Amino acid sequence: MKHLYFEALEQISGGTTLELDDVINQLAFNENGLIPVITQDFNSKEVLMMAWMNRQSISETLSVGFMVYWSRSRQELWRKGETSGHTQKLVEMSFDCDGDAILCRVDQKGPACHTGRPSCFYLKVGDKKVHVPAAV
Repeated sequence: MKHLYFEALEQISGGTTLELDDVINQLAFNENGLIPVITQDFNSKEVLMMAWMNRQSISETLSVGFMVYWSRSRQELWRKGETSGHTQKLVEMSFDCDGDAILCRVDQKGPACHTGRPSCFYLKVGDKKVHVPAAV
């Protein structure tokens, strides 16, 4: 269901500027206070991963300029690359037209996936089979 705030934005002319906090306050966070984020390599446009953010991780990401997610398994902020060194420098953040998803374009250092593969989306679906490539 389209949020009325974002539906109203469809009528705003290009070049209009909105207050960031006002838009963040209208995002469609789920019952756990989370919103999905797709992370994409800024240069190659490859989709690297899907994760979750809350208000705090959005704020910290925008403040420090590196991706900070919410780890559902650990129930804490997840500063991407903090232990692996495989950081994601934020280049651009966008909200979708319904306010229920975030797209972050990043400068990825090292592999994005904990398996050592460049992208978390490495399982390639074929004719009734799934191909698993080697890690880099």
